[in-house]
Amino acid sequence: MSHDTLRRPAKTSGDSPEHMNTAHHRRRRHWTKRANPVAGLGSLVWLVIVLIPVYAMLSASLTRQEDALTGNPLKPPSNPTFDNYNTVLDSGFGHLLTNTAITAVAVVGIVLGLSIPLAYVAVRTRNRWSGTAFRVFLLGVAIPAQAVVVPLYLLISELGLYDTLLAVILPTAAFAMPVSVLILVGTLRDVSEELYEAMALDGASPLRMLFQLTIPLAKGGISTVVIYSALQAWNGFLFPLIFTQSDGPRVLTLGIFNYVSQFGVNIPALLASVVLSGIPIFAVYLVARRALVSGLMGVGGK
Repeated sequence: MSHDTLRRPAKTSGDSPEHMNTAHHRRRRHWTKRANPVAGLGSLVWLVIVLIPVYAMLSASLTRQEDALTGNPLKPPSNPTFDNYNTVLDSGFGHLLTNTAITAVAVVGIVLGLSIPLAYVAVRTRNRWSGTAFRVFLLGVAIPAQAVVVPLYLLISELGLYDTLLAVILPTAAFAMPVSVLILVGTLRDVSEELYEAMALDGASPLRMLFQLTIPLAKGGISTVVIYSALQAWNGFLFPLIFTQSDGPRVLTLGIFNYVSQFGVNIPALLASVVLSGIPIFAVYLVARRALVSGLMGVGGK
């Protein structure tokens, strides 16, 4: 046995890489679970700030019209009634809901059909022209809809689309595209390059890579785009107001004007319509909230 062997200390189990990784993982897990009372207090205050208006809206929607402007708005109604909801449902709410749902589905379909290939090309094409085109495309994030509403009005009028749902769908999808492409580019950049190389060695075409590799691994970003674009369509007010006129293509955001007249406002019915219009999109958010958070966390890419 050599002299160096005798001087070499014996390796203990505590010095093994497995033991060191386990100890590091335990310390990290302990640190992440450490209590943070300041953050907890801030979250509680923020929750109260958010819930108070929601509670006031629900309470007022159950109040009679003659009692809406009197008393404490935070006080529960003494005689709650569902007459306001019946009034909303009997005033064409189903027609408004159908138009809004059609608009949201169409916007989501257009945004997904265009933004996924655009993001795929921006990530997979490595040249100066694709990078420049991507940056120019993202300039749409800085352009407010109010700045181009007059040219859009003239364009839609020339195309014969005024006072139709397409007049709302197309501009809404266009203004949702830049942010959607940005989200998807950040998500697609997290896909490993080795996976693309492996499929290329198997003879896969770019189109096959898109459908069999990219889209399945980008479900988080796609879910985020779906929710974002659906919210843009569901809560949009400017385009329906400017580009529609009759009751045929009217959507929910314009339906609240049914309860505003020259002589007053039916506040309980108006708030009841807001509650009913928010239930579908809130249900979608509850179902896909985890995918939404994971998709937003991947916006920055690697």
